Parts: sequence; structure tokens; C-alpha cells
Amino acid sequence: MILFLSDVHSRYEVVDRQVAHAEQEIGEPVSDVLILGDFGLFEPFLKRYFRRQGQHFLRPTHFIEGNHEDFDHFERLVERYRDVIDYLPRGTVRQIAGTPTLALGGVCYMDAHTTPRRAEIREADIARCLAHPTGSAEIILSHDCPAGIGVLNQSGFEHYGPPGFVGAERILDHFHPRLWVFGHHHRWFDRTLDGTRFFGLPQSWFGCAALTADGELHRIEHVPPEKPRPAFPLWRWFGKGKGQPPAL
Repeated sequence: MILFLSDVHSRYEVVDRQVAHAEQEIGEPVSDVLILGDFGLFEPFLKRYFRRQGQHFLRPTHFIEGNHEDFDHFERLVERYRDVIDYLPRGTVRQIAGTPTLALGGVCYMDAHTTPRRAEIREADIARCLAHPTGSAEIILSHDCPAGIGVLNQSGFEHYGPPGFVGAERILDHFHPRLWVFGHHHRWFDRTLDGTRFFGLPQSWFGCAALTADGELHRIEHVPPEKPRPAFPLWRWFGKGKGQPPAL
């Protein structure tokens, strides 16, 4: 069983809590965890949890980047913590639990506060996806949603225009995936169009989704009994540090 989570925002302890709950709820073991962006790749929190506390995830855990990662030191942190989490680069196809899966981290550009330039999905990223053979991925992972599938803006974000990134339609035409899973918008979304099921996830501490061995996707709403403490101190929210607030 594959478990999908999104928007962890450095609250790493939530991952294992959702794994344990999903295994109990579904009755199958989790083979892999896929985190769909905003994992929270920031050195102070990584070091505290994985080195000082000596924690490791219960199951093999992979992630794509969102817009809330430390892009100034991204490659170094990916390498330094590769023993605890596996990065899926943009435009790569990997076999996850026997299923060919395309990774496309990043987002559509919004503004410099919520979207560092390195987080933006660019034409070169789309081209890397399209370089794979037609139909060679059954599942697509992204942080942002494809444009035009019906995801609505949250209140207060209307001035950014319709959600989603342009170019996704070419990826859809190329792969015709059965499932496209995304996060970023912090709420559930479930719609099937032309044979592809688009599934959006909330923040990780509100729930997850499980793809079972029979190919069924299960929505699992679950708030762990112990609320995770905010990963980002308030003083970081106002530009005094490199952390980012737990927002879109």
C-alpha cells in the first residue's frame, strides 16, 4: 500500500502517525510513503529530529519539492539526509511499489514571499516529463494542481488568478495517467476527467490517502490526537529568518 501525504511543513512526526493509523484503518502494510511537497527541508528542523533525536521514518519515504523548502541549500540537504528521506527530482519516473510514477515538484509562480523562484515549474521541467515514452507513467505526483481541473482559490488568493500550472495538459495527453495526486491547496479535492482521477490532499495532520494493492484509492481523514507543534517560530514568519510560514 502506498501512502500519500502533503504539506508536512517540518512536522516530521506526523508522517509515522499517519502511517500507523492508515495501516490500522485499511489492514495493509504501507510499502512506501510519498510526500507531495512542502516536506519542510530546513536544516534546523532536520537536524533536531533526525540527528539529535535519532528519529527515522517507519517506512521508506520519498518526497517532491513544494514551495516551502530551503532552496538556497536544497541539493546539500538532499544529500545530507538521503539516509532518512529520498528525493524524487522533477521529470523523473520511478517504480514505487511496482507502479511507474512521474514526479513533478514545484508550483505556479505566485509571489516572492510564498514562491521562491527556484520553486517555480518551468518549461524545462515540462520538457523533462515529456521526454519519457508515451504512457510510461500510471501515477503523476505534483505539489501544485494542473490548471483547469476545477480547483478553486482559497479566500484571499483570488488576485493570483485561477489555481494550477499551465503545461499540465500536455503531460496528461502524453501519459494518460489513471491517477494524479497533488497538495499545496490544503484541502481535499476529488474529480475524474477523461479517465484520470485528480486527488488533492489537505495538510498532512488532517489526513492522507492510501492506494491499496487492489488499486483502490482511499481517503483517510485523521487528526492525530497530539497536535504537532508549529515547526516555524512566529518570528520567522516576519522575514527575520529563512523559515517559511505554513501557508500555500
